[in-house]
Amino acid sequence: MRIKHIVLSAFSIVITSCCGTISTAKHQYKISESGSLKSEWKSNPKEWFLEKDTLKGIGGPMHWGVIESKKQLPENYEIDFKVNMTRESLFEVMLNIDKENYIRTYLYQIDQNIVIGRGVYNKNSDEYGKRGGPTLFKKSMKLENNKWYAVKIRVSNNQLFFSVDNENFLECSIEKSKLNEQGKLGFLTNGEVKIIDLIIKSI
Repeated sequence: MRIKHIVLSAFSIVITSCCGTISTAKHQYKISESGSLKSEWKSNPKEWFLEKDTLKGIGGPMHWGVIESKKQLPENYEIDFKVNMTRESLFEVMLNIDKENYIRTYLYQIDQNIVIGRGVYNKNSDEYGKRGGPTLFKKSMKLENNKWYAVKIRVSNNQLFFSVDNENFLECSIEKSKLNEQGKLGFLTNGEVKIIDLIIKSI
């Protein structure tokens, strides 16, 4: 079901919750309109914006395009969406963003891998060393431009599960890997990316 067919009442319940999270028990968050995007996410509107039912991001090799939620992710959550990297090589889901640190879960065409890593992103600098970070876990996967991939991310009881197309899987303990246990959500691209059917829910 495409984003434009969302029932807006569910969305309003989610964003007015007193717990300050993206989603609450028995509810889920979906981006439905430009106004909601501006009020609930921080980004440069020239870099991340909605085109009908598609969230589109534009960045470059020297300046990554980043969008970050204003609300915290729940302690346990699941994220589902479809993504198409239409240009360049990197698309990243930034998990549990806390200040400049986050968990990297990403698709990387140059190395042909899906990856879990430890990330850093300095909003005020594009210098090498102030963005990206080390790889902790990776798995080979053929990745191409102009192809849709189904992504599922699940965090439950400090265990992170990351899958692409229900065929390629990575899993790790957040605590044992010394990764951020709480924080916000973001998306990052070094080129151009399209996202549809985005659902974020607490579990």
